Amino acid sequence: MKEIKVGILGFGTVGYGVYRIITDGNKNISSKNNMDLKVSGVLVRTMDEPNVKYAKELCTTNIDDIVKSDADIVVECIGGNNPAREFILACLNAKKHVVTSNKEVIAKNWHELEKAARDNGVGLYIEATVGGGIPIIRTIVDSMQANKIEKVMGIINGTTNYILTKMSDEEGEFNEVLSEAQRLGYAEADPKNDVEGYDNMYKLSILGSLAFNTKVPIEKIYREGIQKVSPKDIEIGKEFGYVVKMLAIGKREGNKIEVRVHPTMIPKEHPLASVNGVFNAIFLHGDSVDDVMLPTASAVVSDVIYAAKMMDAPVYTAFDQQVDSSIEFVDNFKTAAFINITVKDEVGVLSSITALLAKRGVSVAAMVQKTKSTEGVVKLIFITHEAHENDIEAAIQDILELPAVVMINNIIRVEN
Repeated sequence: MKEIKVGILGFGTVGYGVYRIITDGNKNISSKNNMDLKVSGVLVRTMDEPNVKYAKELCTTNIDDIVKSDADIVVECIGGNNPAREFILACLNAKKHVVTSNKEVIAKNWHELEKAARDNGVGLYIEATVGGGIPIIRTIVDSMQANKIEKVMGIINGTTNYILTKMSDEEGEFNEVLSEAQRLGYAEADPKNDVEGYDNMYKLSILGSLAFNTKVPIEKIYREGIQKVSPKDIEIGKEFGYVVKMLAIGKREGNKIEVRVHPTMIPKEHPLASVNGVFNAIFLHGDSVDDVMLPTASAVVSDVIYAAKMMDAPVYTAFDQQVDSSIEFVDNFKTAAFINITVKDEVGVLSSITALLAKRGVSVAAMVQKTKSTEGVVKLIFITHEAHENDIEAAIQDILELPAVVMINNIIRVEN
């Protein structure tokens, strides 16, 4: 049985979790995969970190101790862009296979890192960067080569899915549910990356690049967080037959690509609508295959095992990770919209709003007044037909100029 030595960079939640799975589950891993995984070293920032006590004899604060060690595979669990990028490059240049779940470092440096892997004849395995361990990357690279993927849509951030699920089930306010998620460890103390959509943006850059066979820079991705979603929006959405999810959406038609992450209303019958809590799922559509949905499965250690099996024949992505010069990234995408407006309770307000929408080419699919007049104001809810994003935004600016309009409470895009 072949012994595979594993170095770990970072010993926080993910790094310690990898250590525990390899150490405690090695017998099971060995029997199923005919390999003996052993952790040979762990890089920590300081020897005072709380998890150091579990593997003190393996811990070091010097990256050179890992780079110059006999580790076959190094698992990067530091997170962020730097020093993760420098450490990964050092390990690849030392001819060590690298596994990472760090979506930011891959989204920003994928080309450079994979080139280093190729030049040194080692593998860079990134399955766990997208979808909480969903085997989406190997599915695209290994199983869908014959398909031209036209659409990818997914729930790829467990924190935001947990928050929106709790807001839907218990009608809790955003800040209240976020605090609970932080107490339970589902959200970081600084939740910006999750709730403002940065995590989704990094992951969609990776996923879109693979799906559409061209680099999708993070700068081309429209990003909007979930902070403005209210329990009332979710409740009204249900009445229209919709569920609110934080989605990453990529579409390709010819040489045009649109990529965006934002709260989205989807029909309650859609497969993604029933994915709740901290779970992830990704929905693909190709020209030769109908809709495929992949639920959450394995995580980082799955990539370690895969890397160990492929040590003599590393697997690389099928494209050169440069932007295809023929590609046009579309920011004026087409979408339907849920529009929640507070207006003064006056005659003619509704007709004025619909006239302004129509002026911009935005037609109304459904409308309801949700509250009786209190203090002289009411809420009007519109669901539009599909229209161009710029036309919807222009109509909203027109509507805001009406004297009877108090405020736009929220706009949530709708995918039917």
